[in-house]
Amino acid sequence: MPGHDEIAARCRHNLARVRGRIAEACRLAGRRPDEVRLVGVTKYVNESMARLLLDAGCVDLAESRPQALWARAEALAGHVPAARLHLVGHLQRNKIRRTLPVLTLLHSLDSQRLLDAIEAEAAAADRICEALVEVNLAGDLGRTGVMEPDVEMLVEEAGRRLHVKVIGLMGMAAMPDGDPTAARRQFARLRELRDRIAGRVPTETGLHELSMGMSGDFVEAILEGATLVRIGSALWEGLPSQPDG
Repeated sequence: MPGHDEIAARCRHNLARVRGRIAEACRLAGRRPDEVRLVGVTKYVNESMARLLLDAGCVDLAESRPQALWARAEALAGHVPAARLHLVGHLQRNKIRRTLPVLTLLHSLDSQRLLDAIEAEAAAADRICEALVEVNLAGDLGRTGVMEPDVEMLVEEAGRRLHVKVIGLMGMAAMPDGDPTAARRQFARLRELRDRIAGRVPTETGLHELSMGMSGDFVEAILEGATLVRIGSALWEGLPSQPDG
């Protein structure tokens, strides 16, 4: 088993390599690297590994389960630099109350029922919940996310709420480790959908965020306008993986 210093150095190396690929993709797209925010997905690693990534400078961390997000928030409480925590998986309505206080951004708003429940909890807590509408790019009923024809209506409904602020869209390629060309076409579709909705449904934020792209396809996502990329395995290559819970 490698020692702590070796693990920390590998973590910094992986982060630098991913950031280098982000910068190169931005160069190819004629964009600035600071237009893309790296969100490190920590669902497969333990507390000490998450701390190493945070210390290396990746302050946006994501979990896919609310319970894991709560545990991560508790473990990192008081840490400097402070983590900005994202939920990239499904949020059940009965877990909203405990999730909101630790959440920076919800990537997975996927129904009006969830929107209404978040609005009620956020209003009671006198806070604003920033969220992205998750789009089901695969058109598969077995997947989470809003079907493309229904996205505009949900964005419009969110615009009527006082405590939920939709700031963009999130999507995942149907086969994130498959054909990069196919993934890029799906990301382009998501960007075009965002642009159409933004033109028809004026919002305070302008729907400026696009969360798309993971370890296998984030370059294609950046080329199509991603502003947030959700990276897990590329940050943990060559490092011990110890799942939490």
